[in-house]
Amino acid sequence: MTATHPVAAGGPARTPRRAALASFMGSAVEYYDFFLFGQAAALVFPRVFFPSGGSEGALVMSFATFGVAYFARPFGAFVLGHFGDRIGRQRVLMFTIVLMGLSTFAIGCLPTYGTAGYLGLGLLVLCRLLQGFSAAGEQAGASSLTLEHAPDHRRAFFTSWTLTGTQGGLILASLVLIPFVTLSDDAELAWGWRVPFWLSAIVVLVAYFIRRKLHETPEFEEAKAAGTLARVPLKPLLRDHWRDVLRVIVCAFIAAVSTVFGTLAIAYGKKVGLPADITLWLVVVANVVALGTQPLFGMLADRIGRKPVFVYGALASAALMPFYMLSMSNPDHTWTFVLAVATFALGYGAANAVWPSFYNEMFSTEVRFSGVAIGTQLGFLVAGFAPTIVTALGGVREGGWVVISVFTAVVCVIAAAAALTARETSGVPTVLLGKTAPTATQDLVHH
Repeated sequence: MTATHPVAAGGPARTPRRAALASFMGSAVEYYDFFLFGQAAALVFPRVFFPSGGSEGALVMSFATFGVAYFARPFGAFVLGHFGDRIGRQRVLMFTIVLMGLSTFAIGCLPTYGTAGYLGLGLLVLCRLLQGFSAAGEQAGASSLTLEHAPDHRRAFFTSWTLTGTQGGLILASLVLIPFVTLSDDAELAWGWRVPFWLSAIVVLVAYFIRRKLHETPEFEEAKAAGTLARVPLKPLLRDHWRDVLRVIVCAFIAAVSTVFGTLAIAYGKKVGLPADITLWLVVVANVVALGTQPLFGMLADRIGRKPVFVYGALASAALMPFYMLSMSNPDHTWTFVLAVATFALGYGAANAVWPSFYNEMFSTEVRFSGVAIGTQLGFLVAGFAPTIVTALGGVREGGWVVISVFTAVVCVIAAAAALTARETSGVPTVLLGKTAPTATQDLVHH
């Protein structure tokens, strides 16, 4: 509880550490499942679900199955955002984690092209759409929940753990996948690739029981008690906060760095001669370091503001990506690991750590879940199809580092420019966030 926003007597207390842990674990589970699919799309699916085996055409189509989740994400953002702002953050987050776990486990059970033709591919796309629907509500809900539990002066630090959880999920996915990509081709394609998807059931159960013990946020409960929850949150959101929604959409282009680094770079590295296990270890090491740097960037954002940290992260990502991609052709892998860490943990990690507070603080409690969910998921369309677009442009061929680097620089500069137009909110009390809109009290219902 903070002095600027007391909790009503008998209402829920602020539990920032518990909220941060629940958000970290939930995001780790969700993104274990999500990144596992992306890495399998780069290394395994072209040979399992497509008739042309490991050709470049199969790789492009495999990346397209990764991207289709981003079509489901905006739909999931509207639906889950609506309910998150109507019935509460915690209930929606329980739903998202179960849906993600079930759809991921099902992928491990699918028939391949060799046994069922295009039926297996169709079912793969269906499962991927369900993953996208679930992921649409996870980060927005988890970061909203954590922000509303956090003290005013430490919001960036506590919300950074939501995105640090995504790094934990990526690390776990990579570590689980590494032993199976080193199997013989026959074993890997017959059963090895399925096991990591089945193992998702274990981490889902752990996160489920952690998250179910977390109560709703004081901000949401007070808005509910005061009768200020909108009957249709989308109406006041688009009327009073449409500029912020557009701003979040464009800022969210920065997420393309993550998909380029965690998916596309794996395929490029393999093309220029890096063993599959080395490409995965690059991702693991960079994300392990990000586990430590992202909370530090969150602390920095609480001291100097959200905007400078976010803009630094975007521009550093653009500057470092070409050096990282070029290093993959060097027989000495030491520099590749150093540049992987620099690009991801010291560059992109800054923007990744701060966006949960930066975006959430643009909106009031009544529309926060919807605003962040819709804005990020529409912006994430660029990230979702980055591997497909860049691969089609020659990004995984010899010399493809140029295409990858230019694409990354463009999206990063655009995101940084959009961030510069935002209001700095690090010093605004939680209760006053998003309250400057002139008609913010309209279209509300009283219970």
